[in-house]
Amino acid sequence: MPRKPALICEGATATYEALARSVRRLAASLVARGVRRGDHIGVALQNCPEFVLLMVAAADLGVVLIPVSPSLPPDALERAFAATRTRHIVATADVLRSLRSPAGPDNLRLTVDNRDDDGRFPVIAALIGEIASDPAPFGWGSLDDPFILTMTSGSTGAPKPIVLTQSTKYNRAMAAIDSYRITASDVTLAATPLYHSLAERLVLIPLLSGGTSVLMARFSPREWIETVRRHCVSFTIAVSYQLRQNERAMPRVSRIESLRCIVSSSALLEIEAKSSLRATLQCAIHECYGTSEIGIASSFDMSDASPPLNSVGRAAAGVDIRIVDDDGRPLPAGAAGEIVVKTPMMFGGYFRRPDLTASAMLGNYFRTGDLGRLDEAGYLFVLGRKKETIITGGINVYPADIEEAVRGYPGLVEAAAFAVPDDRLGEVVGLAYVSDDDFDFDLPRLRRHCGQRLADFQQPHRFVSLAALPRNAMGKITRHALPALMSAAPGVRSRD
Repeated sequence: MPRKPALICEGATATYEALARSVRRLAASLVARGVRRGDHIGVALQNCPEFVLLMVAAADLGVVLIPVSPSLPPDALERAFAATRTRHIVATADVLRSLRSPAGPDNLRLTVDNRDDDGRFPVIAALIGEIASDPAPFGWGSLDDPFILTMTSGSTGAPKPIVLTQSTKYNRAMAAIDSYRITASDVTLAATPLYHSLAERLVLIPLLSGGTSVLMARFSPREWIETVRRHCVSFTIAVSYQLRQNERAMPRVSRIESLRCIVSSSALLEIEAKSSLRATLQCAIHECYGTSEIGIASSFDMSDASPPLNSVGRAAAGVDIRIVDDDGRPLPAGAAGEIVVKTPMMFGGYFRRPDLTASAMLGNYFRTGDLGRLDEAGYLFVLGRKKETIITGGINVYPADIEEAVRGYPGLVEAAAFAVPDDRLGEVVGLAYVSDDDFDFDLPRLRRHCGQRLADFQQPHRFVSLAALPRNAMGKITRHALPALMSAAPGVRSRD
């Protein structure tokens, strides 16, 4: 299908023929400049067509991409590239100029920015244009080769790169194609950053199935809705936080006819949001649970009214989920413990950290670090991160239980529970919340509400009113940042 649209981004459309030609020419130009199989290429870019070209060219050449957020400060970028032994870097000219590591014959510095005034860095579009003929694919890469080194949630601390082989990325894309019945007629939207594995999968899914990929340069609810309508998008996997924003921006009477299936990912959807999305979107809606290390572990079809709405479904095909105690022993149905997963879509370990890889595994099962429980029917309920468990007076308190108790409280937009150090009990519960500006919010009444629905050890001791909960690029609440917000900073009100 040479003339079929393969990639649409920022108003530009590339057919399969044009995309294949650009990939082959880019690969040839990289090789001419010294790139060899096994080289590591750092990529600090916003979503753009060049990012996609690099992904496919990297697979052909057998090189490894290290995608990172371009918004990271220079020192964090330097740490990430040093930890991954990055040799070449592709970024905007501003980012390249901010880095200490200089360009040279053995370490390319390429840009996508045609506005590079001093011309220090070759532009990828120019590299593609300088190849006069259409070279054949190199075919250096194999499914066993490392393909992507990804940082979990764009880590700004000590980098912990995850190795994803070509086989892993291929298997995850094909699993989604099978699970959600994706065909060549589907138009798939990627609206999350390409430096995260979710968006990479959403680009590969249509290219492997013969469909069309629509890539958003940046997300906003209005632009998401307009993009879906303009390009007749039929499938996407979206971050749950995006879905909640989209649902509020979308009139209930204005159904998007093209959408046939949408999957919520990254963070859990509240029961009210699930019910509202089902009424608003009127298409197949799924929720999945997983991590960058294991891909999708469980899937929940919201069109089925019988399963519990506060679960994340049952294990995906070929996946085994268990709940274990601190010693790794399996727990019975209903008991809370750590979620461990065995899957054919397992990562290839942490880059050059066999110690971390070993500690993350329980035999053939990956320790997710998440707490949860399985019911008798095999439905998984996620309670939060193991490290985020609040231990008050020796009793475990799970943030998800606190947040569930206050969900739907009048005037409360959203809330997040977190641990607050306490001299007597070790830790007590803190609750950060966002209230509706148009609502006369009554905090004492919220305290009474908690008193009626939570055990004494679960009661929030500190309340922090915020304009918005802190989130990372994938919409997940950065719970570790909440204790610092208890100080009386502008726009923050903290009360015992």
